[in-house]
Formats: sequence, C-alpha cells, structure tokens
Amino acid sequence: MKTGSKARVDSQTVSLAGRAHRRAVFLDRDGTLNEERNYLIQEEDLEIIPGVPEAIRRLNDAGFLVIVVTNQSGVARGYFGLPDVEKLHAALCRKLADAGARIHGFYICPHHPTEGVGELRTNCDCRKGKPGLLLRAAEEHGIEMGASFMIGDKPSDIEAGEAAGCTSLLVKTGYGKETAEGLPPGRVKIFPNLSKAADFVLSEAAQGAKHA
Repeated sequence: MKTGSKARVDSQTVSLAGRAHRRAVFLDRDGTLNEERNYLIQEEDLEIIPGVPEAIRRLNDAGFLVIVVTNQSGVARGYFGLPDVEKLHAALCRKLADAGARIHGFYICPHHPTEGVGELRTNCDCRKGKPGLLLRAAEEHGIEMGASFMIGDKPSDIEAGEAAGCTSLLVKTGYGKETAEGLPPGRVKIFPNLSKAADFVLSEAAQGAKHA
C-alpha cells in the first residue's frame, strides 16, 4: 500500500520520459469497485459491485496493470488509521482473487485540505483531482500514461486522470449518475459500470494493436 506525499509532480513527469512502457488502468475504489459507503472501513460492509471481479480479470489477461487510487480523508479526520485501510484492501484483494482478478497496487491519499489535524491536514499534491497518486504509480511501475486509463465515478477521478495524461472514463455506479449530469457533453465517455468501461478499454487496446 502506498500513501501519497507532497511529491514534486513536474519532476516526476520528467523522470518518466524515455522509460515508461507499461499500460495501466487506474481505478477509483468507492463507488467504482465497491458499493459506496461513507467512510467504509469494516470488511463486513465491503460489497463488490457486480461484474467488477470479471472486468478486472479481463484487464489483467490483456496485460494491463490495474492500480487503485483512492482518497481516504477518514484518516485525516481520525475516523480510522492507515493500517485499517490496508486491512480492508487485503479483504478486497481476497474477494477479487476468488474470481482470478488481481490489483497490482493501492495508492492512497490520507489527507484533507481543511479537516483533521497535524500533517494530514494539508493541501497536498496527491488528493484527487490532482494527479499525484497516478504519477507516483507511473514512476514506480514504468507506466506510459498516454496509453493508460483512469476510471471512476466522481469529478475528482476525471480531473486526476486528465491532469496525469490518461484517458478518463466515467462509470455511473456510485456517484456517477450525478457526476454525468454536471459534465459538459462529450468531455468523457460514460459507461453504466466497470464491466462496460473495461469493454471499451479492451476494444481500444485491440484497435491500437492492429495499427502498431
């Protein structure tokens, strides 16, 4: 599990040049992978959205890295700690593994700009819609951002993907329906759920392979 930091985004972007080659699908967590719950932390409340494990497995099989990027301001607010988040992510991985699906990494922003105390109350570079979490993952995994996708249900997911140089896609699970109503027409492609978004990603990858 990776937490965010006040990373120097510009230097990260420069350091990717010339060596990034892997494709990734970055996924929001709450409302995209699992049903939205306010400050989810208990395993018994973790409910995977139907079709998600199979969608991730198909992305795995196609050679995409699958990386979760998630804002968890409950840490800054003192509702739970990072070890609790890590425990929940282990439970999520177990549920996905039952369907043969794998998450290659979790990147977490524990901060909030106005709530909480101490160093976690900060206007960081890693809270989506800023791109810090995605850029850190790209640096660590050698990801080609222009060939990668960010999928989520909130405006912050769309903004983070765009700022990082990915293709952002919106799903209408979680808060996605409300988000779709507020977006300008044609800004991003919109799908009912992660399964349909994965269909699009795989179709785009197949088209790219034909023209390679």
